[in-house]
Amino acid sequence: MPRFRDTQMGSKPSGAPRVVEPKNVVRMVDEAGIGALNRARELGICTVFDRFVAQQPQCGFGYKGICCRICIAGPCRIKAGDGPGSRGICGATAYTIVARYIARLIAGGAASHSDHGRHLAYVLSKVAAGNLADYQVTDPAKLVWLAGRLGLDPTGKDHLTLAAEVARTALNDFSKHDEEPCLFLDSTITAARRRKFDQTNIYPRAIDREVVNVLAGTTMGMDADPVNIIFQGLRTALADYTGMQISTDLSDVLFGTPQPVVSEANLGVLDPQQVNIAVHGHNPLVSLMLVEAARKLKTEAVAVGASGINLVGICCTGNEMLMRAGVKMAANVASQELVLMTGVVDAMVVDVQCIMSSLPVICNCFHTKMFTTNWVAKIPGAEHMAFNEATAQADAEHMIREAIHAFKNRDREKVTLFEIKNQVVAGFSLEALYGLFGAIDPETPVKVLTDAILAGKIKGVCLFAGCNNLKSFQDASHLGIVKELAKNDVFLVATGCSAGAFAKAGLLNAAAVEAYAGPGLKAFLKELEIANQGKLEAGLPLIFHMGSCVDNVRAMNLCTDMANQLGVDVPKVPFVASAPEAMHEKAVAIGSWGVAMGLPVHVGAMPPIEGSELVYGLTTQIAADVFGGHFIFEMDDQVASEKLLAALEYRTWKLGVHHQMKEKYATALYQGY
Repeated sequence: MPRFRDTQMGSKPSGAPRVVEPKNVVRMVDEAGIGALNRARELGICTVFDRFVAQQPQCGFGYKGICCRICIAGPCRIKAGDGPGSRGICGATAYTIVARYIARLIAGGAASHSDHGRHLAYVLSKVAAGNLADYQVTDPAKLVWLAGRLGLDPTGKDHLTLAAEVARTALNDFSKHDEEPCLFLDSTITAARRRKFDQTNIYPRAIDREVVNVLAGTTMGMDADPVNIIFQGLRTALADYTGMQISTDLSDVLFGTPQPVVSEANLGVLDPQQVNIAVHGHNPLVSLMLVEAARKLKTEAVAVGASGINLVGICCTGNEMLMRAGVKMAANVASQELVLMTGVVDAMVVDVQCIMSSLPVICNCFHTKMFTTNWVAKIPGAEHMAFNEATAQADAEHMIREAIHAFKNRDREKVTLFEIKNQVVAGFSLEALYGLFGAIDPETPVKVLTDAILAGKIKGVCLFAGCNNLKSFQDASHLGIVKELAKNDVFLVATGCSAGAFAKAGLLNAAAVEAYAGPGLKAFLKELEIANQGKLEAGLPLIFHMGSCVDNVRAMNLCTDMANQLGVDVPKVPFVASAPEAMHEKAVAIGSWGVAMGLPVHVGAMPPIEGSELVYGLTTQIAADVFGGHFIFEMDDQVASEKLLAALEYRTWKLGVHHQMKEKYATALYQGY
């Protein structure tokens, strides 16, 4: 069973509504966003908020996961009872249909993240071969460290030789045909997790192989065993983790490991005096080249009357640019259309993932040029600029020049500014975080965090991740839960659109510490600040921004290091995760590997599993018994906060008890609890 200190608690959700105020179009709490949404309504422009309301009420069969569309004999809608309507045409039961759909969601997420990683691995291999002039190994120290972690001997090798070996190892994790586990996973987990994955037969052998296998196994007439299907899904989720680890590691090698930066966020970062270019998507190969091109072409912007070029980020490519170049963040996923309502966006450049196909229609309501750059993400109405790594700088400069040209056509009568913006302190890679801890304990930086937990200063760690889902008001659940956990002395890290929500709301700065941190958390952060005096331009934030969606592995690496330092496996570490507004297939994959790793994972938007009590039980009770991690499904922010705190307190309490027994009796730390 899932473990809470309060034994009355469970993973079943409360009676909170699954969709909050379904007919209310103003589905957000951000004042700048509300202003932009009202502007859209004045102009008669349809947005995601209008489309969401138009879909209400959504299909009850689909919501519960009991509408099967895998073959074209259907769709089959499963009804209660024991008659013919209780099974699909092929005979599949509700538990088979629900399990198949969840596994396929995981496969979609794994495919998205791994494609990102594969692209970076190909680029690194070309850099190593001397075939790409516009990219280079920016962080050779990270390359050497990564090679060592992967078991490659860096002795006597130059950086390009080593880069070739690392790239080859990464690509091997995608396509190898032996039974050995993926190395980018195996090299980053505890010994106990290795044994667990081996015992339960969920070790991924190759990323592509697992995605193909789960799709094959869930077609019509294949696997009908819900337990077997879910375990296939977990193997694919760990393949997703592998692809994410590749993406994060190779991004650091190519573009530099992030260090703390000070910037700003929200719609107020758009500057009417400059050429504004919104960059949206996930892959830094495009976005960071645009950063270089914008610096180079500033004089051309000035020549047409602009004061400069202002790149702003949306979603995870925004997080990549923020962490590595201090580029300002304009929006997270649900408000991507609203950035255009200012009338000052001269161009929008997108690459892959989370891009609304409505964007070109809205761009055409203004003067805004829109470019797609990846052949797997073309959108009718946008100009496709096939981004080629061999001509990356020239391609980026072309799009910048198109934005400069559009600036001259800007319609001043359509300009509406929303001047709200907040200071952001970001760029906390794991290396940067350990740099802070290392000012106190340079030999074992993670011990600073684990000691604070054992001493009772903080209750544990919570990772905030995931998307926006308009079943609740945009960002409201992220903000509500994180403030409650901060008040209760939880150390907080964030990625993706959750980090974007906190950035827009002004929670990624030192002022938020004073406003929201409990006494224990405040004292811990103050101790870190004092130890790092003179190194931090703007103080420490309430929540540590660790990067984009793929960078959730940075947080998992932190948790693994904590486990090794504490002498336990991950299920005993006071570390939880929350996706208050999960939406994308990627979120399903991330949450699933989080559970397999041993984390309690809160999800604040109900996934399509309620059509089967058996599958629901697998994701909660059985998951807890087998892997030590489990899902907590809860739509009420206050109840979700209480469950996350209870899960942390239970682990912290048990950890403390067994550490006391170890010291009292001078024995090894007991592992069986």
